[in-house]
Amino acid sequence: MTESKKLLLIDGNSVAFRAFYALYNSLNRFTNPDGLHTNAIYGFNTMLDHMLKDVQPTDALVAFDAGKTTFRTKKYTDYKGGRAKTPSELTEQMPEIRNLLTARGLKSYDLKDYEADDIIGTLAKEADEAGYETVVITGDRDLTQLTSDKTSVAVTVKGVSEVEYYTPAHVEEKLGVKPEQIIEIKGLRGDTSDNYPGVAGVGPKTAENLIQKYGTIDGVYDNIDDITAKKLKEHLIEDKDSAFMSRDLATIRRDAPLAISLTDLAYTGDDNDALVAFYQKMNFQSFISKMNASASADGEDVLGLKPVEFTVLTQANLSELKTINDPVSFYLEMPEANYHTSSFAGFVIGSGAKWFVSRDVDLLQEEAVTALLTSETITKNVFDVKRTYVGLNRLGIHLVNVDFDLLLASYLLDTNENSNDLGKLAFQHQYHEIQTDDEVYGKGAKRAIPDDDQIFFEHLTRKAIAIEQLSQPLFDKLTQNEQMSLYRDLELPMAYVLAHMEIAGIKVDTDKLSEMGSQFTEQLAQIQQTIYQEAGEEFNIGSPKQLGHILFESMGLTPIKKTKTGYSTSVDVLEKLAGEAPIVENILKYRQISKIQSTYIEGLLKVVHSTDQKAHTRYQQTLTQTGRLSSVDPNLQNIPIRTEEGRRIRQAFVPSHDGWQIFSSDYSQIELRVLAHMTHDKNLQAAFVDDEDIHASTARRIFRLLPDEEVSPNMRRQAKAVNFGIVYGISDYGLSQNIGISRKQAHDFIETYFKEYPGVKKYMDDIVQTAKDQGYVETISHRRRYLPDINARNFAQRSFAERTAMNTPIQGSAADIIKIAMIHMEDALKKAQLQATMLLQVHDELIFEAPADEIPTLEKLVPKVMDSAVQLEIPLKVESHFGNTWYEAK
Repeated sequence: MTESKKLLLIDGNSVAFRAFYALYNSLNRFTNPDGLHTNAIYGFNTMLDHMLKDVQPTDALVAFDAGKTTFRTKKYTDYKGGRAKTPSELTEQMPEIRNLLTARGLKSYDLKDYEADDIIGTLAKEADEAGYETVVITGDRDLTQLTSDKTSVAVTVKGVSEVEYYTPAHVEEKLGVKPEQIIEIKGLRGDTSDNYPGVAGVGPKTAENLIQKYGTIDGVYDNIDDITAKKLKEHLIEDKDSAFMSRDLATIRRDAPLAISLTDLAYTGDDNDALVAFYQKMNFQSFISKMNASASADGEDVLGLKPVEFTVLTQANLSELKTINDPVSFYLEMPEANYHTSSFAGFVIGSGAKWFVSRDVDLLQEEAVTALLTSETITKNVFDVKRTYVGLNRLGIHLVNVDFDLLLASYLLDTNENSNDLGKLAFQHQYHEIQTDDEVYGKGAKRAIPDDDQIFFEHLTRKAIAIEQLSQPLFDKLTQNEQMSLYRDLELPMAYVLAHMEIAGIKVDTDKLSEMGSQFTEQLAQIQQTIYQEAGEEFNIGSPKQLGHILFESMGLTPIKKTKTGYSTSVDVLEKLAGEAPIVENILKYRQISKIQSTYIEGLLKVVHSTDQKAHTRYQQTLTQTGRLSSVDPNLQNIPIRTEEGRRIRQAFVPSHDGWQIFSSDYSQIELRVLAHMTHDKNLQAAFVDDEDIHASTARRIFRLLPDEEVSPNMRRQAKAVNFGIVYGISDYGLSQNIGISRKQAHDFIETYFKEYPGVKKYMDDIVQTAKDQGYVETISHRRRYLPDINARNFAQRSFAERTAMNTPIQGSAADIIKIAMIHMEDALKKAQLQATMLLQVHDELIFEAPADEIPTLEKLVPKVMDSAVQLEIPLKVESHFGNTWYEAK
């Protein structure tokens, strides 16, 4: 019996576009070690996983558009003319999507003068005639015209993995016409997305009614005299040529002159070696783990690990620890991410061929173990010294003399690597004698420490061996990169500083938070009633669908953006509508307060430790590509500041002791000052030397104001966006989106900025050339970022690498400065024998608590230490405040 053929045809551009915007809010989180955005690639691969499993094709092809010029643009110049230029952040990913397809055993194809739709249409017809079962995957419902008894069209409806399958019957049920009549509908109503006109005044419902009655556009015009609606008839007669042209543009060609046929499309499956290499390049560790898990489930020995030996530590053999040689490798297993509250699952300690493991963490407090961990002479190698320090501190053990931290060293060698999994990092450094935690412990709800001692202890032992084996190779690389000082003098001491801050925590007045929560609940109820009165009915304010109905149908406000499910009611849409009706302002206010209530009132109350009434955040030292710190559980760097309701949250952060106060110092415009220093631009430096408002100064220059002309608030706002946009290497597209101007205006702003600040322009050009010559850029502390695409032939990839080269030294150097200041600050407080304690770092701000009588000392000491962290060509400026709460200290 002949095997039935199943053909999968994928609309490559459409799916890539959907994937890009589905993960758009995570754009900056999805980057690979080279700085390439990967959100569209990740989403596309997620779709492939889903569809390949669902369809199980014997044959497959991914079709792409060959370019913007096609036979359709030759017929109608404005075809697709209204579409915005594809963001460079997406364009740079398209070549890698093609590489992904090759690794997955999928052929891709494009054809000059034709669109992907025409390639798909032609092959689907050929497949129908050959008896294939065909599935088309796309984000564009226009392709549903291809449905037949043998061909179904899967249209993405949410992200890229949830699809709606169209058959001829479903097309009729959903669209009210047969598949072949879709082009007739499109001919009459036109298409705003593809920018062809149709017939004036004919909307979707009218077009549907006409085609249901007369079958085709030809039928409509054959019966034009039967149409009694005078205006409709006039439009139809006047726009007859447009109707037929629009139908032609909407018609997918089924006879494109392809250089391939069905016989070329055999799907052979993944090329595992190529796919693993691709996933590594993209930093897709989750896909690698999925491959390993799948292979293991099939009984394949994909890992081939060498056996390891270990001794279970007990009270009886504690004395054997004396035989361990220096340096000692140590790993403390805490299953939960939050090591301030996680349980302890076990530990491993040892060196060379002697490894001791146990689930009993009480053994850590035995003299034989404690002596090793607290020894000033025996060096320790660990993975994540901060996590280890805090965990041991909970057991009353003070870890000292750590020499090697695998996590920190790996991060400095590749600042884009964000994994906190030892196995994944070892894999990155070509050490493969270990599995990841996901592979051993499982994921999600199934994640658990194995009950089997052999499995658990072997995994712990492999972790310790990996730490030991990687210490010298990574130190060698740091030395080659001239980064040992960055490691030893900055990041390693910084880990201890952060550990001390996390352990100290900041006290939260939970009664005050609860009181605020009650006030917000009352305020929300009042706003809710006002909204109901303005709407004339009650509805679910949190439901976008119901809100869209109220605003755009019941109240008749102007719709700005539509989604697949209805009207968009996103914040940016509502802000544009705010002037049209008071209800919009109230809805925005309602959302704002609801967010504060759920995230910051209820959220904070959940994470305050009952033992000391404090919030103990975790600083992520090895997360960001620039070296900046981030904060989680809770995120204390994200306490709102833009609204008074948000700022009030800070009233709940108070000193730990009576008679103490909160003290705050922050750098003013540190990134722009670093920019002025590194570029040597005289105009930019002069503004800081003269202590001018830098954004107003920039506004004067980019708007070419005369000396007697005032800078308006809007001018200053736009200049501020340009200033920070330059620092962040923003594209004209990004700037236009940020401040609501055209892309051309944004381009002109950036060009004018560079003319006014020629030193900045020269620096940007020089740093890009430096990156091209050496392949990387560095911060003032030699924090390095490699840019392998800096000389790429592909314009989008090269442009992205160039922007990264421009902004990394600025952002990274600012991060270096605040870290240096924090290390010096902890030393200065000890030297001055002050009780003051550093509690938080919030971007460029340091927050302390201190006895009231120490505040005058801090007012002198803290700015002095922060000012002198590094010497720049222009002064660093520090502003300090204090009060009985964090709120008062701002």
